[in-house]
Amino acid sequence: MEAPAQSADSPAIAVDGVTCGYDGGLVVLKDISFRVACGEIFFIIGGSGCGKSTLLRNLIGIHQPLAGSVRFNGEPFQYHDPAARREMLKTFGVLYQSAALWSSLTLRQNVALPLEEYTALNRREIEELATLKLAQVGLTGFEDYYPSEISGGMKKRAGLARALALDPAIVFLDEPSAGLDPITSRKLDELVLQIREMFGTTLVVVSHELASIFSIADRVIMLDKASKGIIAEGPPRTLARESRDLRVTEFLHRGDRLEAAP
Repeated sequence: MEAPAQSADSPAIAVDGVTCGYDGGLVVLKDISFRVACGEIFFIIGGSGCGKSTLLRNLIGIHQPLAGSVRFNGEPFQYHDPAARREMLKTFGVLYQSAALWSSLTLRQNVALPLEEYTALNRREIEELATLKLAQVGLTGFEDYYPSEISGGMKKRAGLARALALDPAIVFLDEPSAGLDPITSRKLDELVLQIREMFGTTLVVVSHELASIFSIADRVIMLDKASKGIIAEGPPRTLARESRDLRVTEFLHRGDRLEAAP
């Protein structure tokens, strides 16, 4: 299948009519469509069980949509042959919820994995580039540490360094603040902003953390478990101020209730 010609304002990601589910006929999300602009920090939000992580797995190719299409810069991801899909996989990185670092490898060795898999660089070049990526996320001096020897926030940074190893145009982050204290979470948010500013990276973030949503998201889509679809889309502060959907306002004003509690 030939990709259409791309204009300067073509989206980084185009999702059209996607239905997500599992074997046995279970449908989690049905007929959803949205766009992510180049250089945007785009959040996928919603309550537990609404399909956030399921959608992410469909976007990055772990699962195939039951229907619909996902395009990266105009290229239809799921219809390519294995060799072409492999090339497309080099254009985005993923920070998994648990960071997914190999416990038996040092941080530098973890970051080197995609470089070993997808490039023809020699060992010295790979080590130098892995060291540089760790420096970009503030982990200079920790290259030879093992995951068990560092904090949760540092593990997330190391996972992000690995996601950035191939200089991807798009990075997906699955609940990056999960399990982190507020200060560490805020520093990770600041790092996400720095990455966008330095490299023009498009970032897609799965999260339910209000502090992150309101601090760094340009736009969000909110998923709903009951309707199996998108119930809100737009800048989070605009949605919080103007939405008339009780499901949206309750989600985005959770922090107000906590502050008002005795």
